[in-house]
Amino acid sequence: MAMRIKQQVVVFDAADLAAESRFWAGVLGGRVDAEDDWHMVVVDGEHRVGVQLAPNHVPPEWPDGTPQQIHLDLWVDDISAAHDHVMSLGAKLLKPAEEAPTEAPDNYQVYADPAGHPFCLCWISR
Repeated sequence: MAMRIKQQVVVFDAADLAAESRFWAGVLGGRVDAEDDWHMVVVDGEHRVGVQLAPNHVPPEWPDGTPQQIHLDLWVDDISAAHDHVMSLGAKLLKPAEEAPTEAPDNYQVYADPAGHPFCLCWISR
């Protein structure tokens, strides 16, 4: 008999719970449900992202340093508006989009959240 998964949540480790959870709540358009060492980002009544206190968290150094533990690909309609939004929330741009045309119909940019976790904003470019 197969196990039934009722809900799936990605959890990020962070030394600064408030900064990390506030960032993801802003990106996803949600709110933060905070406990002492655990924050949950809730969007439209659904748990979407967890943030766990990890005082000794070492941010990954994308792409060649300390390995990343996880990343999210977030597909957007308007990359310019999405870029401005995540940057205003404290993201850092790690890799801008490829400017040369490729065969792939989609493109992406790599960012880091306040705790250093990489994530991508992706879009259909043609």
